[in-house]
Parts: sequence; C-alpha cells; structure tokens
Amino acid sequence: MSKIPTTLFDKVWDSHVVRKIEDGPDVFFIDRHFIHEVTSPVAFLGLENRGLKVMFPEKTFATADHNTPTINQHLPVQDPLSANQLKALETNSAKYGISHWGLGNPKNGIVHVVGPENGITLPGMTIVCGDSHTSTHGAFGAIAFGIGTSEVEMVLSSQCIMQPKPKKMRINVNGKLGKGVMPKDVVLYIISQLTAAGATGYFVEFAGEVFRNMSMEGRMTVCNMSIEMGARGGMIAPDETTFDYIKGRDKAPKGEAWDKALAYWKTLKTDEGAQFDIEYNYNAADIEPMITYGTNPGMGMGITKHIPVAAETGGSKASYEKSLQYMGFHEEEEMLGKKVDYVFIGSCTNGRIEDFRAFASIVKGRKKADHVTAWIVPGSHIVEQQIKEEGILDILTEAGFQLRQPGCSACLAMNDDKIPAGKYAVSTSNRNFEGRQGPGSRTMLASPLVAAAAAVTGVVTDPRVLLAD
Repeated sequence: MSKIPTTLFDKVWDSHVVRKIEDGPDVFFIDRHFIHEVTSPVAFLGLENRGLKVMFPEKTFATADHNTPTINQHLPVQDPLSANQLKALETNSAKYGISHWGLGNPKNGIVHVVGPENGITLPGMTIVCGDSHTSTHGAFGAIAFGIGTSEVEMVLSSQCIMQPKPKKMRINVNGKLGKGVMPKDVVLYIISQLTAAGATGYFVEFAGEVFRNMSMEGRMTVCNMSIEMGARGGMIAPDETTFDYIKGRDKAPKGEAWDKALAYWKTLKTDEGAQFDIEYNYNAADIEPMITYGTNPGMGMGITKHIPVAAETGGSKASYEKSLQYMGFHEEEEMLGKKVDYVFIGSCTNGRIEDFRAFASIVKGRKKADHVTAWIVPGSHIVEQQIKEEGILDILTEAGFQLRQPGCSACLAMNDDKIPAGKYAVSTSNRNFEGRQGPGSRTMLASPLVAAAAAVTGVVTDPRVLLAD
C-alpha cells in the first residue's frame, strides 16, 4: 500500500497525540517546557493549592529574563515586583527539582536563546513556554508555541496540554537575497504581504532556497516572528545546517544516542505531494532592507519606499490613521532621514552572535551619533562571551557603544530599559505595538544592519549605503 504523503507538521504533531477527543482538542504530549519569572508563579501556586507535583521536572527548564536588569546584575533588583517574581522562580524551581538558570548563572539568558544554544531544543520535539515567541524553537523542525498561565500549570502537572490541531500553511521564498538583506527583513516582508493577521489559525512551514541557505540564527529569527502574522507557530525542516549547529552542545545527544537521533531527524521533512491548506510563494529579489512605520509588525515596507496611503493597505482607514498619528508619521512620507532617538539590538529575535557581527560590520570605524541612546544587549552570557572573544566588544567600544548584560531588555518594558514617551526607537525586537517599549514610545522594527546604520547616522538610513562604503 502506498504511503500518503505527510507534512513535517503532521509528522511531529501526530506522533505526540496521547488521545483524540471527538469534536474537541487533542491531548498532546510536551517534550520540553521552558519557564521564566513572569508566567510561572501563578501556575506554581495552582499546583500548591491542588496538592500536585511536577510530573517530569527534568523536562522543564527555568531561566530569568523578562524582569531582569541589564546593568549591575550583581546588585539586588530594585523593582519590588520584579524581585518577588525572580525569587519565586528560584524558590519554586528548587522546591520541584527544576533546573534553574537565574541571574549570575553563566548559562542565564533569554529563554528562547539559551534553549537552542545549550542543546535543549531538538528536531521533532514539542516545546511550550508561557511566552508568545516560543515559536523561535520551530527553526529546528520542532512544534513550538506559547501558552497561557493555566496551561503552564497543566503542563507542569501532567506534561500534556489540550490543543486543537491548527491548519497548515507553507510559505516558499526562492531566489537569492540582495546585499544588506537579513532574515529579519525576510520575515518583515512576509508579514507586510500577509498582514499581522494573515496566518491566524495556521501553523506555518517556511520552505525554499532562502531558508535552506539561512544559518540557524537566521531561521530562529524567522520562526520567532511567525506569530506576528497571527500564526500559531512556524517551523523549518531540519537539515545538515541544523545538525551541525546541535552537535556537541551541552545537552544534545552524544555517541550512540546521537546516531539514533540523527537517523530520526533525517525523516523530518515534508513528503513530495503532501497537501497544505494554503500556500504562498515569494521572490527573494523583491525583498530589500525593511522598516516598520506603524503600530503592528504588518505595517512594514522597504526602507527606500514611501509610507502607503490607507486605500493601499486594504484595512480600516480610521485604524490606519490612528496608527500613523501615534507614530507622528503621514501617508506618502519617506522613512529615510527620519530622526532616531534610541537604538536597541537584542531580544529573542535578534540577540544572537550573528546579529552582533552584522551590527559591528556597520559601526566598525564609525562613531555613534551623539544624540542616540543605544542599548546593546546580548541574548545570553554565552553570546556576551562570544562578543568579547571575537573582538566585537572592541569595535563597539571604539565606536562609542556600551555592552549591557543579558535579558529581554527594551523589547517589552518589563524592566528598567524603557523608551521614553514620544521618542523614536529603531529596534531589532519583534513588536511595535503602542507602548510596547514604554508608555508613548514609538518603535520602528528593523534588522541589526538597519539598527546599526541608524545608530551611527542618527536617522533612518539604508544600510546598503554604508556597506558600500
């Protein structure tokens, strides 16, 4: 009997279904559960109130990231709420036997950075975290998605979750990317085409030449932002790039276990002829360095273009005008040359070593613009160490930048790194919602190259001009 062609998503999902509920969700087994200080305290309180234990503590990994300061981490955390949440994570992890990487731990960092770099994230796994950007881990051919606090409690107590199976979407990007175009630009372009709600109800597989040629860091950036188009998550089929990245990492399989795992991982790809509910195709040649001009990640455009008029967007005119009013922008304006007050490189989207290499390639031999405040925040202590070992810190220091300590930082205004009201920030993070980076802050999402160009010129600048120099 001939085998029915199956998608990568179906292969991983179906192998983790414990029970199917008729006309209801699947009971779904979880291989890896990441927790941090923001969404876990209430979940642990629920366990305590019900007299439950953590079923598989060895499958849960805790790290402090959202509420952590990015300077003077050796000192007590000043904000009482943040300090209490960080302490609760430490206490609960110890109580239930969960691995905990708190402030000061050399493995500490942003949850979606430390998971992959320590070999915890592996192909074919199901991975959840009380954080929407858990989709990052899909870069390894895993099904990874964010969950709410009550679901965190469910996974802690049962290692399972109840989930309806999403529909399937494939996005193909083929061709060769132009100079200065980074993975962040690719995903911002896709979201600008689909809109911020265009993949709602779907799990996305990213396929095609562009993704095959991407590094693992780049693939993580793309999958990280899959939810910014409304998707439940995104994934990319594992290949030699994936296997080379994983091999030798701390918690990756070793010896015979590696050989066995590798044999399975090589089966994790969509079969020829497998069906998706919807499919899109894009040409790499159409993508240039991107920047957002509005208040959701779908409001993005090529950096040399003009802000669209409302009629071109297909959305609500009133909502569109409100967004531009918040940003202080107007239809048909250029983005090039707009003044920038803050630059942020970091977050689970662009806080890896490849991102800092790109940033340094622009700032080398130049100086930070005097009026720009720049927050340079590695995603983990491992990345921080790489920045120092590769001489990137010397380049940054010479150009007038300071390196901060790991954490989520200015991505979400849950710590001290907040953009002041009315100020403009070019940010390598993932969201530009109203107030996302601080009350009244105005965020323009961009790649590390665009961020670097803004940092040294003080205005929105096409990085290709500086790369040409």
